[in-house]
Amino acid sequence: MKNNVLVVHGGGPTAVLNASLYGVLAQAKESDRIGAVYGAIGGSEGILKERFLDLLEFAGDEGKKLLSTPGTAIGSSRYALEEEDYRAMEPILRKYGIRYVLFNGGNGTMDACGKLARALGTDSDIKVAGIPKTIDNDIGITDHTPGYGSAARYIARTTAEVGADVRSLPIHVCILEAMGRNAGWITAASALARKNKGDAPHLIYLPERPFKEEEFLEDVKELYERLGGVVVVASEGLKDENGTPIVPPVFQTGRSVYYGDVGAYLAQLVIRKLGIKARSEKPGICGRASIALQSPTDRKEAVLAGREALKAAMEGETGIMIGFERQPGEYCIRPIRIPIDQVMLTERTMPETYINDRGNDVTEAFAAWCRPLTGEDEPDYIDFQEIYRKREEGRG
Repeated sequence: MKNNVLVVHGGGPTAVLNASLYGVLAQAKESDRIGAVYGAIGGSEGILKERFLDLLEFAGDEGKKLLSTPGTAIGSSRYALEEEDYRAMEPILRKYGIRYVLFNGGNGTMDACGKLARALGTDSDIKVAGIPKTIDNDIGITDHTPGYGSAARYIARTTAEVGADVRSLPIHVCILEAMGRNAGWITAASALARKNKGDAPHLIYLPERPFKEEEFLEDVKELYERLGGVVVVASEGLKDENGTPIVPPVFQTGRSVYYGDVGAYLAQLVIRKLGIKARSEKPGICGRASIALQSPTDRKEAVLAGREALKAAMEGETGIMIGFERQPGEYCIRPIRIPIDQVMLTERTMPETYINDRGNDVTEAFAAWCRPLTGEDEPDYIDFQEIYRKREEGRG
């Protein structure tokens, strides 16, 4: 049997998904035991339809483009695999001499990874390993996932820029809606935009806490009267005290949810209940597609995850996912191998220690945890209006 590799992408892309693919290719190229590295074109369905492309022929200068290519170069899908599909995969894998199968994706993809490993059996000479990927950062056990650092950097930079705009013309409330489903990790990262007291975001609302309309309106009113312009960052997954989404999803099939327009809903609340000008912004998939704001730390760790997954499979490991363990002291991570059944369809949400008591902000503990993942400090802005105000106060 040839020692060929198959890489499968699942779910929504990230700014560094292709960097993990590059890591696999780099590791394979350094080995004299690998024949081909096939990409399953179009995700898991591509396995069943035998849509394979040998990527090793692009492992040179062409392959380096993966580090700065958004989306996924081999395509992805949310194809719902059935039990018979996993059984049908083994003869296909053997037909192409595939000995190592690497699934690169989030919770659902890790579920598929685990189910294929089970269908093949622990004694099989075909090894299956997972490479974590999700902007939502909601996979269990691992400290964080490749893809999150870039999404965190994007929302932080966007919030800082919107904050500067609103501060320049402080006449309204701006609601930024962030992705993340039931986990508030991306929304929370907007806090990294703050450099000085009073900087945006002024309020942060996460799905881990019930959304309380009256408290939201109280907070917005107080800040507007004091600052004039207010920036709120809210999660798409906000729910009320009964666990019901504050805006019904537009569409849902399985785990795939198209959320309602939470930002617009909150802006309308402010307009109707407080009589204050308000608008909403929804970056949406811009945040997971942005190469311009790709985190260099995120890219480096995504490459590492790809390398480590192939290395583990070649060492005989199966039914595992590569994770990161943060080391004490200055930021440093260590790759670890996590049993796949510990992460299949799990959902890791923000811990209470990262959320303030009122539920409208995050703690410094979260900011300290998140800051290294974005790869670099956000730029400082200058505000002559603030300089003027302070000088006038000094004269008074």
